[in-house]
Amino acid sequence: MLTRDQIEAAAESLDQAERTRIQTGLLSLKYAEIDMDDAYAIQGAWVKKKIASGRKVIGWKIGLTSKAMQYALNIDIPDSGVLFDDMVFEDGATVPADRFIQPRIEAEIAFVMKAPLKGPGATVFDVLNATGYVTPALEILDTRILRVDPETKKTRNVFDTISDNAANAGIVTGGRAVRPDQIDIRWMGAIVSRNSEVEETGLGAGVLNQPARGVAWLANRLAQYGDGIEAGQIVLAGSFIRPIEARHGDTIVADFGAYGSVSLYFA
Repeated sequence: MLTRDQIEAAAESLDQAERTRIQTGLLSLKYAEIDMDDAYAIQGAWVKKKIASGRKVIGWKIGLTSKAMQYALNIDIPDSGVLFDDMVFEDGATVPADRFIQPRIEAEIAFVMKAPLKGPGATVFDVLNATGYVTPALEILDTRILRVDPETKKTRNVFDTISDNAANAGIVTGGRAVRPDQIDIRWMGAIVSRNSEVEETGLGAGVLNQPARGVAWLANRLAQYGDGIEAGQIVLAGSFIRPIEARHGDTIVADFGAYGSVSLYFA
């Protein structure tokens, strides 16, 4: 377990990296004893800093929901981060060139809650009952922590990612909102292109076989800390594609078919 001073120092390094757009070193390398509880404690300390600076929590993101990503990081559970009001972009917006460090894009299904959802014991059916509607979404990922240490060549691990607010940086929703009982969310998917070239395709089933399952997992995890998902909050249920690099001048479009499309331009 890390000390309180170490946790606060790690959170400050992440905050400074985001503000200066200069990445900080791997926390897993600096603190060899770091574990998952430490990582969430660092994330929590950074969240408190953001709230103290005037940011408002608008929801949650769930990551590492695909088998491929879990195998890559040698874990068998998702992770989560916090969405803030300054992360929201309009559909079709231009992302300023100096906003992020190394942005990447994931296509997801966003759950907008009409009722609170709290664990323990939350189920897929509880999620569907508490959801007002689902809608197409893009998540912007960013890396305030180096992906690879230049000296040791060690790559960041799940503890780095969790500490880094699960790499969460931005969200855009668009297309057609639909009530969850009107569709089979497992078959809601997208064709994702960069500059008119298809990069990835995927279906909601790629997210734990049912995107609502990740939302239930989140509610149950938050219950361990006396927290929950509130009415009106947005939950990004997890990506069903691999992350796509968003370079300067790139236009990313996710075509969700009957549910519309959502896009971003990176200046």
